[in-house]
Amino acid sequence: MKTITLSLLTILTLIIINCGLAGAKDEITFWTTEVEKDRLRIQQNIARGFTKKTGIAVRIIPVGENFLAAKVTAAYAARSLPDVLYHPIDFTIGWERAGILDAQSSTEVMVSLDKDTFSPGPLDLVRVKDGYAAVPLDAWGQLLLFRKDLFREKNLPIPDTWDQILKAARALNNPPKIWGFEVATDPGQTYTQQVFEHLALSNGVGLAGRTGDPNQEINLNTPEMVATLRFYKALSRFTPPGNISWLHTRMDYLSGRAAMIIWSPFILDELSGLRKDQPVLPDIINKEPGFLAKNTGFVTVIHGPNGSAQYGQINCIGITLDAAKAPAKQWVEFLLGEGYLRWLGMAAEGKLPVRKGTKVAPECFINGWMDLDFGVTTRAKISRFYGMAVAKNMTVSVDGLDRWGLGGVGEAKGSLISKIYGTKIIPEILKRFLDGELNVEEAARLMNERVKALD
Repeated sequence: MKTITLSLLTILTLIIINCGLAGAKDEITFWTTEVEKDRLRIQQNIARGFTKKTGIAVRIIPVGENFLAAKVTAAYAARSLPDVLYHPIDFTIGWERAGILDAQSSTEVMVSLDKDTFSPGPLDLVRVKDGYAAVPLDAWGQLLLFRKDLFREKNLPIPDTWDQILKAARALNNPPKIWGFEVATDPGQTYTQQVFEHLALSNGVGLAGRTGDPNQEINLNTPEMVATLRFYKALSRFTPPGNISWLHTRMDYLSGRAAMIIWSPFILDELSGLRKDQPVLPDIINKEPGFLAKNTGFVTVIHGPNGSAQYGQINCIGITLDAAKAPAKQWVEFLLGEGYLRWLGMAAEGKLPVRKGTKVAPECFINGWMDLDFGVTTRAKISRFYGMAVAKNMTVSVDGLDRWGLGGVGEAKGSLISKIYGTKIIPEILKRFLDGELNVEEAARLMNERVKALD
């Protein structure tokens, strides 16, 4: 009887211990900025496949990108961080240094997946002293979109230099019917930072001389910055008044009221007329779908007087210091393996693969992406509307994407980038300059002072 009692006690103890472990390990929390209804449904399907394979449940929490930084900061203070964070690279290095992301876990994932299967450019941007602050998951390169049909009518060259952009904006500007070039002017939006940074990079403007030296002093008060501000203000004369947001520029281009805009490739499905919820300029003559797709040209690299660049966004998946490490790493590896093409297929036009393939099939994810459909109401391959050359150029451009403060050495000014994007001080000062509250010298000096105060 004593032996039986001890055995029962032992069994009960093991059950209690195992129940505790199950609660800790059998479910992880995943915060995602892919909050659209259709994309959440796809993520939930991926998670179900992961649970079926591993027995680990994934609780998916949508967080709007504009609220992500504040929500992560609050969760960190309350010690209630999720296990895994999908986030833009703007925050990666800063969050790792702040003790939010666990570089050791991400580095272990990279070793398991083999870093040689990734595009080297994105890896450089998340590199820290002892490995990788997070794992790159997908990317997009910012595009200058222009109306090829209108350019042909005016015999205008491709707008890939500052001079040609201004020349075309002036020639095509005919408000209120059509605006020559709509730039972002809303001081509260990350989009404004992205557009301005693209043009600043194209003129050689960097946070610290773009040398990759983490000890070099911040200096935005340069002749290159002054020239960029003047160029931006010149473009704003061909832009509608008010606070112009990402939604405004997209709607105006789709409805034929803008000759040029700068936007992410997420606009490609709308251009093709594949979303019934997005009105698109119709082809009045031929009555064919995809009029704007056929009549839109794309500039990836913009050339300024002192440089050239394509702004790019890389989205990463990070494991937090508070995470249940083993299941969190399994989830990340699943997303970049068995679930990868389903993840990219959420919005193939704006989710370029940063992992090219596997050891066994080095190009499988690149080739798989080429076969993905895009669109919401109607689905079609990108090459159907834009041609295989455009699709291939989008994938190969990943290695050349540029950003302030990163520029090939992830630690250079990565933590500062997190603060710049979190505070939106550049768009705020830019708007004051555009409104005439500051002159160009004052704007450059104030940007420099405010950014240095964050460093």
